[in-house]
Amino acid sequence: MPEVFNALPGIEVPVGAISRSLTDMWDRAAAEGRGGPNAEDVKATQVNFVLHLGFNTTTEDAVAQFQTLLRFSQRYPSRVVMLCPLRHDQGATEMRAKIYGECFLGKSKDDTRCVEFVMLSYPMVARQYLENQVSVCLSTDLPLYYWPHRFSDCKRLADYTYLLTRAKRVLIDSAIAPFDTFVYPWPKPESLRDLVDARLLPVRQTVGQFLARFPAENLVADLTRVVVLHAPGLGAEACETMGWLRQRLEACGADVAKLPFSDAKAPAHTLGVRFEYASPGKYFRWNGDLAAGHALFEADFGTGRTTLPAPAGLLSPELALSEAMFF
Repeated sequence: MPEVFNALPGIEVPVGAISRSLTDMWDRAAAEGRGGPNAEDVKATQVNFVLHLGFNTTTEDAVAQFQTLLRFSQRYPSRVVMLCPLRHDQGATEMRAKIYGECFLGKSKDDTRCVEFVMLSYPMVARQYLENQVSVCLSTDLPLYYWPHRFSDCKRLADYTYLLTRAKRVLIDSAIAPFDTFVYPWPKPESLRDLVDARLLPVRQTVGQFLARFPAENLVADLTRVVVLHAPGLGAEACETMGWLRQRLEACGADVAKLPFSDAKAPAHTLGVRFEYASPGKYFRWNGDLAAGHALFEADFGTGRTTLPAPAGLLSPELALSEAMFF
């Protein structure tokens, strides 16, 4: 993965001089009039974030995740460590490091929010020194959030117990996660958060608010089937939506053990929900175009037909991060 490390922004520095190099970077920025944090702002970091790039990460994907964390840090000033492992056959024997920093103006001219990135490229022969180096890079006394990204097999994470056990949250994305993600024996399963679930927050809110207008017993009476429709690229979102619907309908009194749940194909960018009933003329349909940003509710629970246009969309990557991390 040297090409991934090389594609990331930043200044390459000696691994043993990361802390001093970060200080020098801010001093140069201030001296050149490019803006930089004062001593208090540097210490105003709110979170430690470790993004661990798996071997399946492309250069484009790595840069996209860097930009996501940059936008995230405009709301939550962060110290970010990006880990770029190297395969055994790539010939490297030593770690390499890059640093990057940027400040943003907050709600006022006195509200400065800064982010510091440390990128570490490490070969497997230097794996034994990784925890020590990561701990040096992180800010002390702040919560740690860990995001293993595009790992091909969760078993590869078994060697990173330090990060898995210390992290307040471990973030996974079930849309691209390994097949064994939900059967892997995570050291702290209560810390696991799925970014797909976080991205779906607006969908849960808009569908839940619409259905809350009707009596719960009316929603589940004569309910015979629940169908989640989805485009080919939204299978994980459909699975999460189905799980959420199962929970909410059970809370409304439905016998979900006997109630069929299924999925069906839909056009590109589409996510939809159908409730089918035994009673003639009773139905519920929600169909959302996530690319266009709009949806349509259609329902009749026996009290007359209701049609309602509504917005539709997923949380942006940086907002999904904050949702998964803090809520």
